[in-house]
Amino acid sequence: MKGHEKLTLLLCLIWTATILYGEMFSFYMPFLFSCSWPHLSSSSSSNPTMNGKGYAADYVKVAVIADPQIMDKTSLRLPSKSLALEFVQFYTDLFMRRAFFSSILPFKPEVILFLGDYFDGGPYLSDDEWQESLSRLKHMFGLNTEEIHSTVKVYHLPGNHDIGYATLQTHKPEVVRRYEKEFGSRNYRFMVGKVEFVAVDAQTVDGSLTLHPLQRIKKEVLLQQLGILLAMSHQVIVLSGHDHDQCTVTHESKGGPVTEHTLGTISWQQGNLYPSFMLLSARNSPLSDTSLPEEAVLTRLCFLPMQTHIYIWYIVLFVLTILSLLLWPTSGLSFCYHRFDDMVECVRKLINIYRDETKEKNEDENCEYEMIWGADGSMHLVKKVLTQPVTRRNDIGAVERGNAVMRATAKKSVNQLTEVCLSMETNADSEVDPKKLPPRASKSQAKVVIKRFVRTFRMLILIAAVNVPLYMMLLFKDWIDK
Repeated sequence: MKGHEKLTLLLCLIWTATILYGEMFSFYMPFLFSCSWPHLSSSSSSNPTMNGKGYAADYVKVAVIADPQIMDKTSLRLPSKSLALEFVQFYTDLFMRRAFFSSILPFKPEVILFLGDYFDGGPYLSDDEWQESLSRLKHMFGLNTEEIHSTVKVYHLPGNHDIGYATLQTHKPEVVRRYEKEFGSRNYRFMVGKVEFVAVDAQTVDGSLTLHPLQRIKKEVLLQQLGILLAMSHQVIVLSGHDHDQCTVTHESKGGPVTEHTLGTISWQQGNLYPSFMLLSARNSPLSDTSLPEEAVLTRLCFLPMQTHIYIWYIVLFVLTILSLLLWPTSGLSFCYHRFDDMVECVRKLINIYRDETKEKNEDENCEYEMIWGADGSMHLVKKVLTQPVTRRNDIGAVERGNAVMRATAKKSVNQLTEVCLSMETNADSEVDPKKLPPRASKSQAKVVIKRFVRTFRMLILIAAVNVPLYMMLLFKDWIDK
């Protein structure tokens, strides 16, 4: 397999893993790893409320959702039926549908509580547009399925994006009527286990004031309008939305401190990079004398996938894919590996040559030649070994540099060095097959660039052929009603 083919396979696998995580597995993370019902972690095995299966049997499980605020023509000032608006609506609705079915429903809540702001421009939509947005809302949260109605109780609270503030309600009473016709009363109470919940339309607490969180309301108005609610129990918890960000505020009142939990939006298009929902455990049995009041209602905030970060990673990975395919060497990384091996081999041979040369020079320098006269009167030179201490390499080098005579050993070293360098160049050039390349004279920079782009386009087609169908399959799997 060639180098660019291996690169294509690697990038294809990276894209497959990225799509599977970004479009499916990331929505399972809250249920599998990052979140759990608060009464499970707060209860111990020694608690008498724990049954034999390992979970607390006297708590009702409530999922709390705030500010879906589904996008419409008032959100981005786009035409009502424009392609851009429908594109944004699809991906916004898809995220919340995945969050509900893959992140929230696996917890198997018994009650679902919506804190309002279902629509973005609810008071300003015509009846037909409002009904269309309502159908999208029911599709996102499965409110039109029998499974939800038969197994889960659903409660709704109004928001200012649904019916407007008090001043708008007086001018458009039909907005309130169509809301109450679909979702019921705006102010009511209901029981979840042994805990009583009171739903309050905060827009009508005081017509001249805004709503959530309660710290925006003047203290005297809070005590005057909600004093009865705060005095109903020793432990009061307030749930609110509207701000799109998560925060917890403790209010002081005559009945004691009141903790308010403001939930973040469940949508990724409403200015919060960290969309979330809440798991709430409501006591299903009376508190014992030894129980703390805080044990009546337990809460835990759970975060959803950061969709903005996922899409940013898609863009970064696409850019890296293009650059990798364009700049990848023709022979792949194997050329670099072979080049490195040849350099190491060259250095090793040079070291061996140097050692052999030094050894021969040392033998010559450690000897003397003695003249011996033969019987016939001829003279002979006989090598005589001297016993002297071994000199340092630096001293030997000085003697060698002063010698202007090239011995046979030096000639041998030059020849070996030449052979090593030629061998390295031959090995490096052997990676490129001359037969596969056009003649050097006919090559031009334009042809090389065109060839690169054609190769990149072909590899992109292969990567897309595998991952685009996978992406579309995951889209329709989550969008179509099951």
